[in-house]
Amino acid sequence: MYDVRPNTIIGFHGCDLDIRTKLVNNPNQIEISKKPYDWLGHGMYFWENNYTRAMEWAETRAADGSFKKPAVLGAILQLGHCCDFLDSKFTNMIGSYYQAMEAEYENAGKKLPVNIDAEDDEHKDKLIRKLDCSTIQFMHEAIEKQYHEDIAEKGYSEYPVFDSTRGVFTEGGTAFSGAGIERKSHIQICIRNMNCIKGFFIPREEISFP
Repeated sequence: MYDVRPNTIIGFHGCDLDIRTKLVNNPNQIEISKKPYDWLGHGMYFWENNYTRAMEWAETRAADGSFKKPAVLGAILQLGHCCDFLDSKFTNMIGSYYQAMEAEYENAGKKLPVNIDAEDDEHKDKLIRKLDCSTIQFMHEAIEKQYHEDIAEKGYSEYPVFDSTRGVFTEGGTAFSGAGIERKSHIQICIRNMNCIKGFFIPREEISFP
């Protein structure tokens, strides 16, 4: 009943300027991320109401040569049926799917993926999250399989497919000495159903008022 998020959210996507221009002009030409270490599984990623973090990320990619010119793309989002890891219901759910995945790997004689540190991350925040990504994708695939089986058998399903995934992350070292607040803490959104993206925009610069 409360799993659908109908409210509108502003999201920011760090990217190359060419990508921003393409998506503003051709908003249906979306390419989703399918990296094996995506923190919330496969989809298009946004920082929730966090322009600064999106730009920091884009500038980091420009510094390492991945982007030519860093930019931020704004988006109007509605999360729909959301797997929200700020809700205990879903943190309990993903734990159950992890156990099922663990058993499947064990039966197949395979090793589970693990979350590891990036070589250049002095804070050791386990930025390469292959275990998290694999578990979340395992959950999505199991739900989708059950959904399609139900539709074929009885025409409806009690297992709705997730439109989006949302999580809070703390990283980047403390904001000040002795703090429990970390400098790069943020809420991240992964959009799976592109219909949740209502439109893209170029963020305006703030002006003084009055």
